[in-house]
Amino acid sequence: MVCLASDFVSIHEIYRLEDTWNEPEKSEDDMALNIVREIDGNVAVRNVLISVSDKRGVDTLAKGLIASCDCIKIYSTGGTYALLRDVPGVAEHLVSVSDYTGQPEMQGGLVKTLDFKIYLGLLSETYNQAHQDDLVRTEAIAIDMVVVNLYPFSQTISVDGVTPEQARTNIDIGGPCMIRAAAKNYVRVASVTDPADYDVVLAELASENGTISLARRFALMQKAFAHTAAYDTAIAQYFARVSESEVKNSYNIHSA
Repeated sequence: MVCLASDFVSIHEIYRLEDTWNEPEKSEDDMALNIVREIDGNVAVRNVLISVSDKRGVDTLAKGLIASCDCIKIYSTGGTYALLRDVPGVAEHLVSVSDYTGQPEMQGGLVKTLDFKIYLGLLSETYNQAHQDDLVRTEAIAIDMVVVNLYPFSQTISVDGVTPEQARTNIDIGGPCMIRAAAKNYVRVASVTDPADYDVVLAELASENGTISLARRFALMQKAFAHTAAYDTAIAQYFARVSESEVKNSYNIHSA
């Protein structure tokens, strides 16, 4: 399903209500909720996290990001890091996520980015002093853009004879988490999930002096949540069709 901007509430409809959002709100369980009022229209893109399964165009994207700001840092993982390291002019801007977090990747790449410093960098708010203090305390950076696409689940299950285990191992965990965190914080972070958007993002950075607008961040957020919703739906629909015997036949089952 293609989601159009007209299907969503407009930015202006959201932020014209800002005068009613001065006080923290609490839910029924008395948990304080952060209601953001102060934001920047254009955000300077200086720290970008790139971790992609579909690597089409990611080398050109990295070079374009660097062209928009020669002080930019690109944080990356696994195969994406290895690819970008060999792109001329990119290595000096490249930081391994493992070096940044101080934690090596889990065997099989199961845990790469599920780290407090990463999510502090994604969810922190510019005008929230407690968040800024946390960034300083943990020596973390505010991440301005996330470029993530997900393990190819739909392609995997389209192959004849695919097993539930082959499907299970292609369920992405860290990617959807990062996309959702970045998209939720569209007030500061750009969430890029589609290689088809690389050119328009780079064009805006070039024309806006290395910054990205609220309008663009909001549009990317709409697309990001549609992407993760479709991904989760594909997983749920596949496993709804799988029988218990198919699951058992995928494994050598040990007795308790």
